[in-house]
Amino acid sequence: MKYVYPDYYESFKCIKGECRHNCCVGWEIDIDESSAERYRALDGDMGDRMRNNIDFSATPHFILGKNERCPFLNKDNLCDIITRCGKDSLCEICAEHPRFHNRFDARTESGLGLCCEAAARLILGKDAPVRFISDGTVGDENFILRDKVISLLQDRTKSIPDRIDNMLLLCDAQRSQKSLEKWADLLLGFERLDEKWVELLSLLKEKPDLTKFGRYMSGRMAEYEQFLVYLTYRHFIAEDASTIAAFAALWYKILYHMGASLYEKNGQFTFEDQIELARMFSSEIEYSDENLDIILEELEFESI
Repeated sequence: MKYVYPDYYESFKCIKGECRHNCCVGWEIDIDESSAERYRALDGDMGDRMRNNIDFSATPHFILGKNERCPFLNKDNLCDIITRCGKDSLCEICAEHPRFHNRFDARTESGLGLCCEAAARLILGKDAPVRFISDGTVGDENFILRDKVISLLQDRTKSIPDRIDNMLLLCDAQRSQKSLEKWADLLLGFERLDEKWVELLSLLKEKPDLTKFGRYMSGRMAEYEQFLVYLTYRHFIAEDASTIAAFAALWYKILYHMGASLYEKNGQFTFEDQIELARMFSSEIEYSDENLDIILEELEFESI
């Protein structure tokens, strides 16, 4: 088994109570079976608290409290399971988040999800092209096409739109022909975690000066490169190359347009604004299998 991960992967550290968007709020947190049995058997007052705040049905999960907070998230936004029992007592999903692992026959690829603001800051804030670390032979027939796509996306002799053109050409893909206004209408009908997403989607119906925004962002285009490379690394499968390439092109266009609209509205578009856009995209789209599948099916239908 070969293990692959981006060069920023091991630099990740949870910022705990400083996080503005706590992953213990608003998310249904499933518990793996071994952790659930451990929690069910725990003695003392903490054991009673576990049994009173966990639904041990078919898929064990924490019972969210007021404002959809995890019942073990204290007033300081710290986890009582860690403070009382130690970090080794966390269930699998809590211990791993925001890390993801894509497992293949002879290869496991790990990374960090953009839905976490600390991870997004690491990913989008990287100036140099990301490198992928491997403990085995780099070459793999099943990933040759994706490696070529990433190479094209990291070609800094070309503009981001030109790099996307090259990616689409290589993957025999095309940009979505649907207008951003129509995409906004579709996305507004999706299930969502945060009503702020509605405000951001409404920006797609505005007509910002994209050329002016391009001049403003001229020194920060690496943020979009890192976003595109992240999407390609996380989601690319050779059999669905054209759909994933179209997906990456679409979300670059959407986030760029949102950024331009915010710049026109506020007179600035900070790196923290960029992190928030990427984080919202990830939590609302990437981390909803239903929402993600609808978009991919729509893009696949367009290509047909």
